[in-house]
Amino acid sequence: MENINRYRELAVTYTTELGTKLFAVILFWVVGRWLIGLVGKMLQQVLAKQKVDPTLMRYLGNFVAVTLNIVLVVAILGYCGIQTTTFAALVAGIGIAIGAAWGGLLSNLAAGIFLVVLHPFKVGDFITAAGVTGTITEIGLFVTTFNTPDNVKTMIGNGKIFSDTIQNYSANDYRRVELKCQLAGNADHVAAMLLLREKLATVPNVLAKPAVEVEILDFTLVGPVLAVRPFCHNDHYWQVYFDGNRTIRESLASAGFPAPMPAQLVTVQNQQPG
Repeated sequence: MENINRYRELAVTYTTELGTKLFAVILFWVVGRWLIGLVGKMLQQVLAKQKVDPTLMRYLGNFVAVTLNIVLVVAILGYCGIQTTTFAALVAGIGIAIGAAWGGLLSNLAAGIFLVVLHPFKVGDFITAAGVTGTITEIGLFVTTFNTPDNVKTMIGNGKIFSDTIQNYSANDYRRVELKCQLAGNADHVAAMLLLREKLATVPNVLAKPAVEVEILDFTLVGPVLAVRPFCHNDHYWQVYFDGNRTIRESLASAGFPAPMPAQLVTVQNQQPG
C-alpha cells in the first residue's frame, strides 16, 4: 500500500512538473511570437521614417524575424532541458548542407541584397542586363522581373544580373537616338546636312539642347552615309526614332534630292577585226 501511495505521489509530481513546463512553453511561445511581431512592426516604422527602400525593408524584416524565431526556439529547448549545443550544431550542419545544395539560390539572394543596397536601378527603370532589355516591374529576393518592349514578362536571377553589365537608360535626363541616312553620290551633302538639322529639330520631343547632330559617318559605293543624332528623353525614344526616319525620308524627297541608287561602271571595248 505504501508503494502504491509513493508511486501515486511520484506520478502526481511528474504530471505537475510536466504540466507546468508545458504551460510555460506555450506561454513562452505565445509571448515570444508576440514580442517578435512587435519588434518587426517597430523596425518597419523606424525604417519607414528613414525612407528606406521598401524592398530593403522587407529583406531586413524577414532576416530579423527568422533570427528571433531561432533564438526563441533555442531558448525554449534550453528551458526544457534539451542540450541546445547539439541543436545548434545540427542547425549549422543543415545550413551547410543547404548552402552547398542551393549555392545558386543563395548567390541570387546575396546579389538581390546588393542590388537593393547599391541601387543601380529601381522599379520603373528601363535597363539592359544579362542580355535582356525591358522595364523593371519587381526586384525580388531571388529574381528581378522585366517587361520587355514586346510585352513579355521575363524573370532573371539576381546573381546573373549583378555579375553582368547593367545599362540604365532611365538614369540620365536624355538619350541619343541613332539614325542613318544614305545619300546619292551626286547629292549636295552640305545642303542635306543643314536641311536635316533644321527638320529633325521640329520633331516632337526632340530636345533643343543638345542640338541635333548630323555628320558624315561613312562612304559606300552608293554615296556618303550621314549619322543623324537627335536627343530626347528615354520615354520618347521610339517615337523620336520612327518620326525621325520618316522626317529624313520626306524632307529629302520634298527638297528634290536624288534617290540613292547603286551605280555600276560598265566599260565596253570594241575589238577591230585583224
